[in-house]
Amino acid sequence: MKARILVVDDEPNIREVVEQYLRREGYDTISAADGEEAVERAADADLVVLDLMLPKLDGIEVCRQIQAARDVPIIMLTAKSEETDMLVGLGVGADDYVTKPFSPRELVARVQAVLRRAQNRQRQPGDVVQVGTLRINPQLRTVERNGRPVELTAREFDLLFFLAANPGQVFTREQLLDQVWDFHFPGDTSTVTVHVRRLREKIEPDPVRPQYVKTVWGVGYKVEPQ
Repeated sequence: MKARILVVDDEPNIREVVEQYLRREGYDTISAADGEEAVERAADADLVVLDLMLPKLDGIEVCRQIQAARDVPIIMLTAKSEETDMLVGLGVGADDYVTKPFSPRELVARVQAVLRRAQNRQRQPGDVVQVGTLRINPQLRTVERNGRPVELTAREFDLLFFLAANPGQVFTREQLLDQVWDFHFPGDTSTVTVHVRRLREKIEPDPVRPQYVKTVWGVGYKVEPQ
């Protein structure tokens, strides 16, 4: 069964180009030109490509309303990298962020990667991982700290679980893009940095002096065995 992609942008030319590239790869597409229409049409989508700046409802509110209704992967389109940092900092919970102007081929590759990750999350096996006071359950996709639940986005959970399941091993940002984001092409590694920062704010007793997700300067990140 073909995946159906909802393309949301108020610029007709962008919608047309993105839909054309997606259809070439075998996807069905639907589109929306404003935030209200996007919320309505998201019920029929397997993934949403969502512009940040929209009439009626902006991308942030659209993302929140869609996710409140159902679990569907979302790729946000932003005008500049600072907006991506802002979105991740707000914990909007999109699965990926693409900065305009973008290559349609790269966007299609990211759509493919996000859909693969969503499918893998649904059938992810594995035992509970314990790291200090953190308890990570990959089947239920839950995290507890000191017995209390920690609310993570899907990407934050994937990042934490991957590092915790490989304790002591250092991964570069490029490797994390490949393993966690499933991007088998050069990508913007700053999204890894921002997600690590956001993750630390949620799981670390002191994010400035992290005890779980450690930085190995000049290399990347690791989770220390506890």
